[in-house]
Amino acid sequence: MTVSVFICTYNRGNLIDGTLRAIIEKQTRIPDEIVVVNGGGKNDCHATITKWQKSFPTLREIKTKNVNLATSRNIGLPQCKGDFILQTDDDAEPFPNWIERLVDEHQKHPEAGVIGGNVVDASGEGLIFKIADATTFTHFSGNDYCEARTVPGVNSSYKRNVIAKVGKYDTEMFRGEDVDYNWRCIKAGYKVLSFPDIKVYHHHRATWKGLYNQQYMYGRAYLLVRRKWKDMYCCYPHGIHSLRDLAKFCYFCIVPFIDQAHKLKYVKGFFNKLIAYPIMLTIGYNWHRGVLVQFFKELKR
Repeated sequence: MTVSVFICTYNRGNLIDGTLRAIIEKQTRIPDEIVVVNGGGKNDCHATITKWQKSFPTLREIKTKNVNLATSRNIGLPQCKGDFILQTDDDAEPFPNWIERLVDEHQKHPEAGVIGGNVVDASGEGLIFKIADATTFTHFSGNDYCEARTVPGVNSSYKRNVIAKVGKYDTEMFRGEDVDYNWRCIKAGYKVLSFPDIKVYHHHRATWKGLYNQQYMYGRAYLLVRRKWKDMYCCYPHGIHSLRDLAKFCYFCIVPFIDQAHKLKYVKGFFNKLIAYPIMLTIGYNWHRGVLVQFFKELKR
C-alpha cells in the first residue's frame, strides 16, 4: 500500500523546513511521495522545497495563487497517487511514528474513511502558547480510539477511494473546510476515528492578536458549516421556536464559562490557571463574536 503526504502552504517558508525534515528524515516509515501546493506569499518556501528535493526526489511542488485552503486542497489532491493520503500543515511536525500509525490503523479499520489524532504544542513555554494549546484544538485522552465528527486538518488522513467518492472540498468555505469534508465522509457511510497517540507538533499563534483573530474566524466557520448541515450538532439553536430552543440559546451565552474552565486542565500551575482563565474567557467570547458576525452577514444576503 502506497502513501502520499499532502501539504498546503502559504507564506510560511520559515516553518515548512521543519515539516519536511520531520517527514523525510525522522519517520519510521517513509512516504512514497510528498505533494506540496505552494500558494507563495512574501515568505515563500520554494527554495526550501528545492533543497529537500535533492534528497527526496518524489517531493513535488505545485505552484498556485493563494485563494483559500479548500481551493489549494482541490488542486493538490488529484495529484496524490497513494492508497492513503495523509495531510498535515506547513506549521506542523509529525511525530516519528505518524505515517506508520496512520497506515496501520487504516488497514485495521476498513470502515474508517478518515483517521486523525491529537495536536501538541511545539511553540514554547510562554503563557500564550499554553493558552493557545488549551483553546485551539480538541484534546482526545485515553489509550483507545473514539468516533468523532471531525479531526483537525493538520493531523488527518484519508483512503484514496473515499476521496474519490466524496469529491472536492467546498471552496465556499473560507474556514471549516475540514469539518465540512469530514461530515460529508460520514454522510457517505464512513467513520471518522481519532487516535490520541497519533500526534503532530504544531506551532500555535505566537501573538495575542493572531490567537484572537484565529478564534474569531473559527467562530465564523462554525456557523458557516452548521448552516450547511443542520443535522450536525450545534451549540446554538437555529431558531427560537420552543422552550428547548430558548434553553439552548441561554446555554450558548454561558458556555464559554464552562468550556474554558474545562480546558484549564491543559494549563499547568495554579498561578498560570489564575491568569489564564479570564484571558481564555475573552478568547471564548471572541469565538462567539465570530458566530454572531457571520449570522448577521448571512442575514444581509
